[in-house]
Amino acid sequence: QVQLVESGGGLVQTGGSLRLACAASVSINRMGWYRQAPGNQRELVAFFHSGGSTSYADSVLGRFTISRDNAKNTVYLQRNSLKPEGTAVYYCGAYYSSSEYWGQGTQVAVSS
Repeated sequence: QVQLVESGGGLVQTGGSLRLACAASVSINRMGWYRQAPGNQRELVAFFHSGGSTSYADSVLGRFTISRDNAKNTVYLQRNSLKPEGTAVYYCGAYYSSSEYWGQGTQVAVSS
């Protein structure tokens, strides 16, 4: 069974940086980060596609970077120049063997 475990959330000031990590129990190519702010739907933040290419939400381009350590089955999200609207629960999501998997989420709060 695939398990995704996020870490690295917390409280940070506007303009600060934070790195999130998502460790998978197996090696997964298609994996990335989503977020859900209060009252909003879950949205894509950054994602690794099967060929290794990446996608980013327009709102985070130039500020967030997704990376991975294949030896650790871990995907990271480096978040710089944080804004209050970045306050949300961040989820790791993955597609593996025709199924979709989600982590439990990690809360990130950006104070103004």
